[in-house]
Amino acid sequence: MKVSQSAILNETQTAQAKHIGACFARLRIARGIKQDVAAVRAGLSRNTAYRLESGDPGVAVGQLLRYLDVIAPGMTLQELLSQTDPSLSVLEMKEKTRRVRDLSSKEVSELDF
Repeated sequence: MKVSQSAILNETQTAQAKHIGACFARLRIARGIKQDVAAVRAGLSRNTAYRLESGDPGVAVGQLLRYLDVIAPGMTLQELLSQTDPSLSVLEMKEKTRRVRDLSSKEVSELDF
């Protein structure tokens, strides 16, 4: 009998699965790889890649490892979860909102055509 993995996990385990999926998604985005491209290279369907990044606990460990190897060759699961990859720092800097200051009157006059 097939059992849904998400149905038998407690809240903490479900949160951990979602965190792992989010780590995969952020790393893939930081590395600039499209989800469908990563899925094909890992030998997965795009739907499986989506489930993996959504934190579906029913995705096999082997699929996780193949997907990780495509996104970041040589990276371990421990390194993924520690989020020490430099590309993640760059992504974080891009995502930060920056304060915009008003232009000075001199700058406004320079831009006035």
